Amino acid sequence: MPQDVPGPPRPVVVGGVSWRHTFAALKHRNFRLFFIGQLVSLIGTWMQATAQGWLVYQLTGSKVLLGTVAAVGSLPLLLLSAWGGSLADRHSKRTVICYTQTGMMFLAFAFAALVWSGHIRPWHIIVLAGLGGVAMAFDMPARQSFMMEITSREDLMNAVSLNSSIVNGARVIGPAVAGFLMARAGLTLCFLLNGLSFIAVIAGLLLMRLPRFVPPQKPASAGRHMLDGFAYVASHQRVRRLLLLFGVVGIFGWSYSVLLPAYATDVLHVAEGGYSALLSANGFGALLGALTVATFGNRVKPRLLIFGGLWLFSFTLMLLAVVRWYPLVLLCLAVSGWGMMLYFATTNTLVQSSVSHAMRGRVMGIWALVFGGMMPLGGLESGFLSQVVGVPRAVAAGALVCAVAGLIMWWQVRRHPSAPAES
Repeated sequence: MPQDVPGPPRPVVVGGVSWRHTFAALKHRNFRLFFIGQLVSLIGTWMQATAQGWLVYQLTGSKVLLGTVAAVGSLPLLLLSAWGGSLADRHSKRTVICYTQTGMMFLAFAFAALVWSGHIRPWHIIVLAGLGGVAMAFDMPARQSFMMEITSREDLMNAVSLNSSIVNGARVIGPAVAGFLMARAGLTLCFLLNGLSFIAVIAGLLLMRLPRFVPPQKPASAGRHMLDGFAYVASHQRVRRLLLLFGVVGIFGWSYSVLLPAYATDVLHVAEGGYSALLSANGFGALLGALTVATFGNRVKPRLLIFGGLWLFSFTLMLLAVVRWYPLVLLCLAVSGWGMMLYFATTNTLVQSSVSHAMRGRVMGIWALVFGGMMPLGGLESGFLSQVVGVPRAVAAGALVCAVAGLIMWWQVRRHPSAPAES
């Protein structure tokens, strides 16, 4: 472990690989409750995301509005996630997550009511996306930094990877279920079931057995407390590098998902089922990537997982500019999802394991700021660029930027490694 992190050194794993290694974090009761609740809730979340993207494009036919909705949903992360990280360090993380999950549940029910009534308009979608982004700005730092409290230091990488696996397992199941419901029962049920799914994660949080929360000493200033997190990151070379590359990928890489409804409709000419299959293929690949990191993360150099995953993600997205055969498109999206998750899960773990416990909430707030705060720029960039050069070329251009950024960062790390653990 880095010298500024208290606790015993991380064990070096030797011997064969078994399923016990893949699911090691599930031996913790609190993590099992979190795992089950999140799985149910995230299936609902991906059902809503699938229905929402399809609804926006069917209402307006505008690629720019697809990017705008994504930007509005992510903008609060840019404005509020640092504050959310400060709250996570000053209050019970479980309490914060319960409040945010409850808020998102009511937003899902509001969405369902508007779609069911037939009065849904684009501005309704934008407002609800913005409110959901506000809840996420407080939820994400608390939920990410909560991982250490419900597992252990030695199981952190496994827990982060398993958490990513349920996110992406839900990306396989959610869009597939949504595509079926959209074609046969309409969009309303997707939003209603998402609202009901939050009950599972809230129940799991309430059933956890956690030590009594002891509030830290009240800071002289909430603003100073938040700014201390930025100063900490600025002075920490490894975290600074990881977040810088993460920001570039957030702007130019992950915005491809914003354009998938237009790609499905205008380029591949498929309906709801075909669109949901694209999301499911991407999610299936990401699920495999998360399980790969959960199984081999402590046995493979982090640098290989980060840069290899990023370049694989970028290369397969660039192929989408020329591929039109639907089965090959599904394969490209699956492989890109695999590479993306190798990069994402390893970066997340290194950030969390590189910082002290007292700073973890604020650092993950900055991580959320970079992760989601860059997406408004990415959503707008991809939306406008696709209007000019087309969806495939816009996706390929963003992927090329990510690949070049990874190459530059790899060269920097090779020349000036910040710590032996980075290699």
